Amino acid sequence: MTKRFTLHGFWLSGPTYKVGLMLSLCGEDFAYHSVNLRAGEHKSPAFLAKNRFGQVPVLDDAKTGLALCQSAAILEHLAAELGKFQGEGAAGPARAREWMFWDFDRLAGPIYRSRAQRFGIRNFNQPVMEMYWAEGNAALKVLEEALAASDWLVGTKPSIADIDVYGVVAFAPQAGFDLKAYPAIGAWMARMEALPGFIPSDGLPKTAQA
Repeated sequence: MTKRFTLHGFWLSGPTYKVGLMLSLCGEDFAYHSVNLRAGEHKSPAFLAKNRFGQVPVLDDAKTGLALCQSAAILEHLAAELGKFQGEGAAGPARAREWMFWDFDRLAGPIYRSRAQRFGIRNFNQPVMEMYWAEGNAALKVLEEALAASDWLVGTKPSIADIDVYGVVAFAPQAGFDLKAYPAIGAWMARMEALPGFIPSDGLPKTAQA
């Protein structure tokens, strides 16, 4: 039987992980295409036809015929299509979107770039790295305060806001950030990891999976 969703991504990619985590938490059995970034597959004409930005992830939705890029847009699409993790009440989707925009603006950059530096993918000078450390810890403090007051980012249940932000924070230790300094974040991560269908940040296939 043909699967509705095909995720095109790379297993080390945080944004790819966010989408894979969402699909798994929703109980969706999806096909997976491992994009060969080193070979430049993401810049090939075939891939650019799906994603003009030449980045992973891309989600093919066979039911709607859409090929979507940008992880936050994909999460919103899945939440709306599957009726899951949208956020509670009429304001839930908008409140979730607030956190997702904040994540992109304040949290993801410092953590993902610090991780890329440690993996040898990027080469930032010391002043730039110190800026990322300061920005990353400032964002983590904001998140810590929010989660000290509430189990979830939007309402009383997990939403795409939690999935989106978790898909960054899960990589913080690899980026050199010490999460032991943030106990509320640690407790929230444990709640996320206890959800049915949860997969860890290294849980995506390293090769294609039909």
